[in-house]
Amino acid sequence: MLYAQGGSGAGWSVAPADQLEGVRWLNHQSMGDSKLPFRSNVLYLYTDGSSFQSPRRGGIGARIIYIDSQGEEQIHDIHSPGYENATNNQMELKACILALEEATRMQLTHGKSRIIIRTDSQYVADNYTTAMFEWSQNRWFRRSGAPVLNAGLWKELLKAMKKSGVRVEIHWVKGHAKDEHNRAVDRMAKESAKLATNVRLSLVHVRRKLSDETVEPGSVKMEGQRISIRVFTTEYLPVQNLWKCKYEVVTETSPYYSNVDIVYSSDLLKAGHSYFVQFNDQPDNPRIVKVFRELRDDPE
Repeated sequence: MLYAQGGSGAGWSVAPADQLEGVRWLNHQSMGDSKLPFRSNVLYLYTDGSSFQSPRRGGIGARIIYIDSQGEEQIHDIHSPGYENATNNQMELKACILALEEATRMQLTHGKSRIIIRTDSQYVADNYTTAMFEWSQNRWFRRSGAPVLNAGLWKELLKAMKKSGVRVEIHWVKGHAKDEHNRAVDRMAKESAKLATNVRLSLVHVRRKLSDETVEPGSVKMEGQRISIRVFTTEYLPVQNLWKCKYEVVTETSPYYSNVDIVYSSDLLKAGHSYFVQFNDQPDNPRIVKVFRELRDDPE
């Protein structure tokens, strides 16, 4: 009996033999012991991203696989330097973008009915259709009103998908599985991160956190309260013209004293500075609605 992989998270399903014409079965395994089929009319992109700490830097790995006119398997690896201060999700997106751009540049999409990207990133596989049909239509805000993170990269991905000229599907595969191509791009992503010479993908300022607590979204309830906070990380979100701030509560009388959380602000708050502010009352869209003043002495 023949099997073929379904879409993101779809697992395995029985495929009729007449739908598997032109399939080339490669001698590698993934998602258990079943072999992955490679169809001659499909272009396959394997992608992966990595991120290391101290100092933070990220890398990408990408491999293009296709069956040529002679029925032979062809592999093209994409080697790229990594990026300073990049997160893993940013690198997962960037790997998909560069793979699509390279495949289009090499004109490998000609004669193909679709492109299948195989990634172990659930962040990418689970959200790309939402990015296409919801976020992009809502000015890159979620239904709650909170900004979509990495919106610039999501926009690049949609642009690269459209420019390819064919249907693009993104399938999730289990990371570090027995698939030789998945392991290959994982190695490339780690090597790329070691050569992080590309400029930062986002504007981030970081200062030392004073609290012993870790960042826990939702640990400070949004109740419309006035509160003193110390900002220790800021990241500019250019698509939405907002600042993402990681902060610690410094109001000693607050039940949230020393808690560390995330809030968004239309005003620039400097990392390493303390402010007396007012929050909104929307837990799914935490915002600073007013900045009263910067605290230069002991916070209130």
